[in-house]
Amino acid sequence: MVFFICLFIGILTAFVGSLVGLGGGVILIPSLLLLYQFVPGFEWATPQAIVGISLITMVFTSLSSSLTYLKEGRVDYKTAVLFLTGSIPGSMIGSWLNQFMNTDVFSLYFGILIIIISLLFFLKRSTRKNDVTGNNVRTFQVNGEEFQYAVSTPFAFLLSLVVGTLSGLFGIGGGSIMVPAMILLFGFPVHIATATSMFMIFFVSIIGASTHIVLGHIIWQYLFFFIPGAWIGGRLGARTNQLLKGKTLEWILRITLIIIGLRMIINGVTA
Repeated sequence: MVFFICLFIGILTAFVGSLVGLGGGVILIPSLLLLYQFVPGFEWATPQAIVGISLITMVFTSLSSSLTYLKEGRVDYKTAVLFLTGSIPGSMIGSWLNQFMNTDVFSLYFGILIIIISLLFFLKRSTRKNDVTGNNVRTFQVNGEEFQYAVSTPFAFLLSLVVGTLSGLFGIGGGSIMVPAMILLFGFPVHIATATSMFMIFFVSIIGASTHIVLGHIIWQYLFFFIPGAWIGGRLGARTNQLLKGKTLEWILRITLIIIGLRMIINGVTA
């Protein structure tokens, strides 16, 4: 029974995570915390073990979805590399800090973080096209429409350092913060932001997961229950992403973050 529950959670979290570029941690982590509290057989799912499993699972989720996005030419390689220069060291710092958190504090802080992100995503933005100047201008075409945006190197580094730290701390892969940041702050079209986020999550998750392995947070016999679902869900999410409009993807992201954030805050307060 535990295997089938884990397989289902793996598929669901990877599908949603790949669909909107979150990586899946924002669903997998609260799901396992609930199972830890109420379902026999999940007593092993401590916050440290959950984050470690989340990051390793996201390696497979991001790899499977990135392969699909790469074929469609929707990954901004240059910006991804720039963000990774801050995200990778940040993820190592966050993974180390995670060991000092307990379940109640973990749930509360995680929920507050997600709610803040969801509120930011409701801010009105203007999509910048063909009027961007500077040395770091990117140009992409999505569904026949051309988009241009510019990326500030110093600001991108500082932002990615913070996002990487939060990624390692909460096991969220950084996508739930980076995707809104790319859309709201840099003017990314949502399809490019999603694809680029999943590409970045692959590398960041490897570093963060490695840190948790060294710290002994991985329960290997349960980890392998999630990997098949992560691979299947990642592919399905990426393919579905290509069929949906940008506005639809944004609403899916907003609703997902709000529901998860509220649920985690309730868990942290009432525990």
